[in-house]
Amino acid sequence: MRDFTFYAPTEVVFGRGAETQAGKLLKKYGATRVLIHYGSGSAVRSGLLGRLIRVIEEEGLHHVELGGVHANPRLSKVYEGIDLARREKIDFILAVGGGSVIDSAKSIAYGVKMEGDVWDLFAGKAEATDACPFGCVLTIAASGSETGGGCVLTKEEGGLKWDYVSPYGFSRFSILNPELTEMLPPYQTACGCTDILMHTLERFFHSGSTLRLTDRIAVALMRTVMEAAGTLQQDPHCYEARAEVMWAGSLSHNGLTGCGGGMGSWVPHKLQCELGGRYDIAHGAGLAAIWPSWARFVSETEPERFAVLGETLLGLEPSEDRKKLAEDAICTMEEFFRFIGMPTRIPELGVDLSEAEIRELSRQVTKEDTVRLGDLRPVGQNEAEEIFRRACGA
Repeated sequence: MRDFTFYAPTEVVFGRGAETQAGKLLKKYGATRVLIHYGSGSAVRSGLLGRLIRVIEEEGLHHVELGGVHANPRLSKVYEGIDLARREKIDFILAVGGGSVIDSAKSIAYGVKMEGDVWDLFAGKAEATDACPFGCVLTIAASGSETGGGCVLTKEEGGLKWDYVSPYGFSRFSILNPELTEMLPPYQTACGCTDILMHTLERFFHSGSTLRLTDRIAVALMRTVMEAAGTLQQDPHCYEARAEVMWAGSLSHNGLTGCGGGMGSWVPHKLQCELGGRYDIAHGAGLAAIWPSWARFVSETEPERFAVLGETLLGLEPSEDRKKLAEDAICTMEEFFRFIGMPTRIPELGVDLSEAEIRELSRQVTKEDTVRLGDLRPVGQNEAEEIFRRACGA
């Protein structure tokens, strides 16, 4: 196993009606002037925003609002938020939504405290030294951003979708009420379950040994998500299943399922971010469309962890033929993705990549072939092109 640091400073308030505690939590963490940041309007239509404003005003706190965050959050909206927060002398940001809203709020929090351009963090030209305090009310279980230190931002010019991770990127508090996810369309729920699975799958596929306990936690979490996703196919309003998924989402991306195993692969995530930034694809769906092709590419030379996944998670019979067992495991995961309505190839996303687009995406994700991605079988520009081609059905 590898040495590790586990850091998870976020206070989580979980359960029915948890959002009623938002005002008291804001006051607890020193807020006096709050920016409420939300998405495309569902928080307004559902009445959630109105309920939050009432409990905030009951605590005597000043607030301003900024909506309009889209999936794959935009740098332009972050610039707007930074300007607003500075004008209004904001001292706390409350994100109300899913991962895109939370990531947008984190980016604003960084930008408020920076002298330069916040995009420099994502471009690797700067490091954060502070951030405006922020918290969240989660409405979509998927990204894990509510308890993790990372965020992703899209720069419209060039379609660049890059991530940034920092110890300043953790919410002071996260409010998790599974009831708030019940109005999600089935496709969005499935995308969320896929994203949660992928956060642990990315960590699962690494070279070397790990803690046996970490592997068992990872397998238990993934099995729980797969079972709950199946339940929600039949009963979208099942509170228990939504609670399982929501808590799994937070645990899947706060580092717990990678302790002792290193950083993991993250190649499917990197490839999807380039694809999603350019074509505005739902994150979970993009991951499902890329993962099988990446998995087969890696398992050709490194089948063991895929075979272990088949034995421990998917209930496949142990076999000395590790390559065949690895392929069976990948096929079983593909079947699961199809069962919950996810694509397993890029054309199913409505995107038909040309050879030139494949080369450009691969050049971009590997920083012109200067970066090798992944742990088990490192991926440069040529390898990225091969994975994209396979995912396109070539």
